[in-house]
Amino acid sequence: MDYNLALLLGAVLSLLAAVMHLWCIAVGPAGYRLMGAGERMVRAAEKGRRLPTVITLGIALVLAVWAVYALSGAGLIDPLPLLRPALCIITLVYLLRGFGGPLILRNTGHTRRFVAVSSVICAVYGLLHLVGLMQVWDRLG
Repeated sequence: MDYNLALLLGAVLSLLAAVMHLWCIAVGPAGYRLMGAGERMVRAAEKGRRLPTVITLGIALVLAVWAVYALSGAGLIDPLPLLRPALCIITLVYLLRGFGGPLILRNTGHTRRFVAVSSVICAVYGLLHLVGLMQVWDRLG
């Protein structure tokens, strides 16, 4: 089977991140705290508010869709609509979040650990997507 390893790894990691977000919801406030969510988010979860769940589900859904697009770009599933522009946007978002995370998340209430760890993770995801995208660029056109 001919597939792109970088995009396959990117898909697996995006799916893992989606699952971690679902785990956070399942565990509740302790999960949000462990994963480094801001204190406001933790308190809202402790009060049983729906917003943390809605936000976290939204993030998990986006990450899952991104995983499917990476699988498509990797050649494991049929090409999805707008595959090239979607992979470009996904790659750009991961890279911006990864390398700009400390600036983007400044004064948002997130812990320093969350900002640092999630920024490194997003940078790695973005670089994997970028390498994979460059490798399959001609095939996507």
